[in-house]
Amino acid sequence: MSPIVVSEFVHWLAQAKQAAIAHSISLAELDWLLLGVTDLDRLSLKFETYKTRSHIQCEWPIATLQAKWHQRIYNNVPVQYLVGRTPWRQFDLIVSDAVLIPRPETECIIDLVAEVIAKSPELALGHWVDLGTGSGAIAIALADLMPHATIHAIDTSVDALAIAKLNSEQWGNGDRIHFYHGNWFEPIVHLKGKLSGMVSNPPYIPSKAVLVLQPEVTDHEPHLALDGGEDGLDCLRHLVTTATEYLVPSGLWIVEMMMGQMDTVVELLENTGYEQIVRSQDLEGVERFAIGRRSGNPGAVVV
Repeated sequence: MSPIVVSEFVHWLAQAKQAAIAHSISLAELDWLLLGVTDLDRLSLKFETYKTRSHIQCEWPIATLQAKWHQRIYNNVPVQYLVGRTPWRQFDLIVSDAVLIPRPETECIIDLVAEVIAKSPELALGHWVDLGTGSGAIAIALADLMPHATIHAIDTSVDALAIAKLNSEQWGNGDRIHFYHGNWFEPIVHLKGKLSGMVSNPPYIPSKAVLVLQPEVTDHEPHLALDGGEDGLDCLRHLVTTATEYLVPSGLWIVEMMMGQMDTVVELLENTGYEQIVRSQDLEGVERFAIGRRSGNPGAVVV
């Protein structure tokens, strides 16, 4: 930590707030940055009690702090990348521009898995896969939710896998998460017919739409994790048709998607023979998650 003289910090903070307001950036993001890299807490920021101190302890010197906030204001760099971490569920995850920033809506996918295994507890004893793991958020949450399951996490990006491994080690469940570099199910052919569940937040945004998203997303988040092909459904189609080879009878299939894709995905599931298909909304009321169970009578879970 580097000590910053309070008078210098106060002067910089006033300028940082003015720049944020001028560029329509929420002051909450500035608080987020400071909470992530200084020894200040929310109360001291709110009531400015830090002004009675002589120094602020910060991970960076004042010049770096200024440069980082400049990147947020003028280069649209997400504050999560500036801090290098983001909260997600009960976890504080390492992130970089090699991985998609885990969104709050994706947290709901873990709650949906919890609902399923509460009714089918045998599924929580087997093998689960997180396809396109990115930061490892879903895999880590699955391992936390199902302490007796084995989690397999796959990504095509070596850099993303490095971040995911760091996160799993940080949260103490790295011994139950197996990481693979590859495309979708290809690295786990040995698990055909053995998966109790498949979870994925795949790329689902149409290629042209990726180019006109918010600049924070288009300019900085990995397009590999966003681009779902011409209509956004390339990966979703593949996951529907391929997963039946890997899931146990009545094994769980659950994915995230964007608004407007649910009807097509449900139709694909129905035509591929999935059962107990459920549409689920996120916290904003958007149909975000589709759930299906592989057809067939459930047998013993393969472990």
